[in-house]
Order: sequence, then C-alpha cells, then structure tokens
Amino acid sequence: MTRDPITEAHRQWVAHGWGDAADGMAMVTSVVRAQQLLMERIDAVLRPRGLTFARYEVLRLLSFARDAAMPMSRLGSLLQVHPTSVTSAVDRLVAQGYVERVRSDEDKRVVRAVLTGPGREAVEEATAALNDEVFEAPGLPGPDVRALTDRLTALRTGLGDGSAK
Repeated sequence: MTRDPITEAHRQWVAHGWGDAADGMAMVTSVVRAQQLLMERIDAVLRPRGLTFARYEVLRLLSFARDAAMPMSRLGSLLQVHPTSVTSAVDRLVAQGYVERVRSDEDKRVVRAVLTGPGREAVEEATAALNDEVFEAPGLPGPDVRALTDRLTALRTGLGDGSAK
C-alpha cells in the first residue's frame, strides 16, 4: 500500500522539530496538490477544444457581459490577473477567431474584447463539457463541496483576498 506523501511529509515535519508548522505545511501542500489534480481534469476537457482554462475564463466572462464585450482592463480586474496575462489570452482567442478587439466609440484609448459567434459556440460547448466532466462531480459529495467552498472562501479572506468577502 502506497503511503500518502503529504501525510509522510507531515510526519517528517514533526520529527524534525517543526510540529508547530506541520499542519499548515500539510494544508498548503494539500491545496496545491488538489489544484494540480483539478487542473489536470480541466485541461483534459479543454485541450481537445483548443482552449486553456485562462482562455476559457475570458470567453465565459465575455459571454456573461452585456453586449458580450468588455474593456481589457476590466477583464484583468475581474479575472484577478496581470494585464499581460489578459493580453496574451485575448491574443490567442483573436487568432482562433473567438474574440475581436474593438476600440471604444466613447474613448478611443479603451480597447474592448468582443465575443464572436464562433467564440460563443466554443464557450457554450466547453461549459457543457466542463459541467458534465468536472463541475458536477468534482471529487466530493454535494454537501462536502459547499462546505469546502465555504472553508476556502474563509481561507482566501484570511489571506487578504478582498474579493472573497
């Protein structure tokens, strides 16, 4: 039987005199590992569709927006990523024909990302697949999903994520 590496790391932390940090190390390592496992599942769904999770998030956010359009700066703010990351994701989506860049009529300095028809089709199909293959069965029973989400929201708030409130 294979021993859980995080449980073993916890044991080692305690054995080396770092008992006060052992639970925190195990929690952080567990969250990071869970994120890796979930991203593997998400990537398996999105990769055959020519998408990454970052590009999917841009498409989904645009699909929720009025007029299926949003200033690039607002995209970055809502996605909580650096402007360079948004630019890169939008560049790739433009190349795929899923998004267009359009200068605002009101302020020519503002560039808006606009979802195209093929982009809307791609995000709807990807969402259906993600819902079916990942989100509806993320690895825990229903009540545990909500409880874990609440705990992670508390963790994010405790770490200073003002958007988690």
